[in-house]
Amino acid sequence: MFFENRYLHSQNLGRDMGFNVYGHAGKPILVFPSSGGSHAEYGDFGMIAACEPWITSGKVRFYTPDSYDNESWEASWKSPHDRALAHEAYARFIIDEFVPLIRAENDWQGGLLATGCSMGAYHAVNFGLKYPTVFDTVISLSGLYDIRFLCGDYGNDELVYLNSPVDYLGNLADTWFLEQYAKNTYIICTGLGPWEEVEETKKLERAFQHKHIPGWFDYWGEDVSHDWIWWRKQMPYYLGKLVELRQL
Repeated sequence: MFFENRYLHSQNLGRDMGFNVYGHAGKPILVFPSSGGSHAEYGDFGMIAACEPWITSGKVRFYTPDSYDNESWEASWKSPHDRALAHEAYARFIIDEFVPLIRAENDWQGGLLATGCSMGAYHAVNFGLKYPTVFDTVISLSGLYDIRFLCGDYGNDELVYLNSPVDYLGNLADTWFLEQYAKNTYIICTGLGPWEEVEETKKLERAFQHKHIPGWFDYWGEDVSHDWIWWRKQMPYYLGKLVELRQL
């Protein structure tokens, strides 16, 4: 399997951001790490090995950048507003710096697939909803979708609100976004077992239903915990489903 460990200097973050590349061709997949995870996390926990058949066949190519959570949503010493400001800098890195790199070196003009586990699942959904022409497919595993879970009550801070999917989606009236969502694929999965925040997924499902947005909300069994052992089963399962639907 083709593999590279590389760095991209971000003007928006003022630092080098590490990332790994796995695969030689196919639809680019941008992986958001779990809380504070590094660019090596996805490979280290066996996710790349679990998805190897689709990588070696040229169906998909994985990009796994570093997290910025420790400076944004996980920075408990900051106010919610300052956490949101840090996240916005990270969003500019992803959209204005990292995605263009992916597009250029793959000669790829179509949509990317966003995915992640736990905190990474939050990012996959948030980026997928805010940038629906950049990410046309989302696979979210065991995510959190209400920003209060991370930073508590944020009052009337608009910047924080605009990064809380269950809030802004429920109030969304812009038909352009709704039309884009209707074209895209959203797969939202959680287990019902230990450490899973099932209500977070149900909140998001209700917001999707309220806005008539198509999405596959998939609830696995009570033995399915918030852990890599299950994410290693779920991600290849959904890649297989996308192949069946000829979306890969």
